[in-house]
Amino acid sequence: MPAYNTARFDPPAPLARVTLRNPSTGATQLDVLMLLDSGADVTLIPQATVSLLEAAAIPNSKYELAGFDGNVSLASVVRLELLLCGRTFRGRFLLIDQEWGILGRNVLNSIPVLLDGPHLAWDEYCPG
Repeated sequence: MPAYNTARFDPPAPLARVTLRNPSTGATQLDVLMLLDSGADVTLIPQATVSLLEAAAIPNSKYELAGFDGNVSLASVVRLELLLCGRTFRGRFLLIDQEWGILGRNVLNSIPVLLDGPHLAWDEYCPG
């Protein structure tokens, strides 16, 4: 089970390491840190990683984001493939300017996730 991250978050939070791929070139970036956030509607990808993949933002395409604190910002959009838990999620993702990304419900609702807070670990839930 992947451990929660105690260095960046207080209280500790579940971070996944995902693979991102530029569908146009096949360029791949491994071990991109992504916070599992069931409160986020959408998935946000770190801008620095997108730059490494040489993936261009979609021209004239921005979305308004509203944070829990009421701040509003505009986010650019990029077309990528996100690989997590043996699945590939293809589509448009929003960009964020921070070290780690955010896995929102548009991805999390497709995989069963077990959050084991007492043991500070998480895993894909496989019943049986």
